[in-house]
Amino acid sequence: MRLGLLLSWPTVSLLVLVTIPFILLLRISIAPHDQSGMWSPGVTLRAYGTLAEPELLGALLDSVELALAVAALSLGLGFPLTYLITRMRRRIQVVWLIFLLTTLSLSDVLIAFSWQVMLSKRIGLSKIFVALGLMDEAASLTPSSGAVIACLVYLVLPFTVLTLFPVLSRLNNDLIEAARTLGASPVRAFVTVVVPLTKRPAVIAFVMAMVLTVGAYVPPLVLGRPQHWPMAVLIGSAALAGHDLPRASAMSIFLLAATLLLALLTARVARGRVRP
Repeated sequence: MRLGLLLSWPTVSLLVLVTIPFILLLRISIAPHDQSGMWSPGVTLRAYGTLAEPELLGALLDSVELALAVAALSLGLGFPLTYLITRMRRRIQVVWLIFLLTTLSLSDVLIAFSWQVMLSKRIGLSKIFVALGLMDEAASLTPSSGAVIACLVYLVLPFTVLTLFPVLSRLNNDLIEAARTLGASPVRAFVTVVVPLTKRPAVIAFVMAMVLTVGAYVPPLVLGRPQHWPMAVLIGSAALAGHDLPRASAMSIFLLAATLLLALLTARVARGRVRP
């Protein structure tokens, strides 16, 4: 009995920490807006009526497109990277894992501003591109959608690798050697043997990358254009600049519901495609 209580304590704590903030968010979303106190007692659906505005719908679409692009790139880069790491010697694997864990200790604010400096005109990558003949003259590469996607892939890629690593590290090498013996090239053996055996972790990594991206705030704000700001940036603007907590809360619940629906649809489509 005591062991059951000890084991259930983390689950109960997680439910409490998630449920209470969500209830508070839901309560504020139906409260009247107060210019002095930001929200006041009472019930109204005014905040939800503003969710049909073209600006918010466009921001939601931008958030979904950004999440899908970052998740696809993270999985496309992370899958072969993780496979290569698992084929290395044990010591080198440990070094790679420590490096990836170290990147997770950095703040997304610090990373976003570091990317802004790296993509700037004076000391950024454009200088290298000019030296290589890829650009005629140095220019700032921000703000742009490419800069936002690159920064978010950098943030999400360690999670993708760490999700795929346990499965790929336990992969039986004899299966790959058998495919090679039968005449398959290394690329064909990877596509026909490794990918089908790791389809479920790949789906989990894709959905996780998408969920982590859809609520991104700092990188789009620092590196992106205002006309393409995702929903999270508009929520922060409504709460901090507009002092309209009910509207920001309604937008947050709307984004949460859209994220959950998108994750379920993506997982269902992927499960249907990978089902043997």
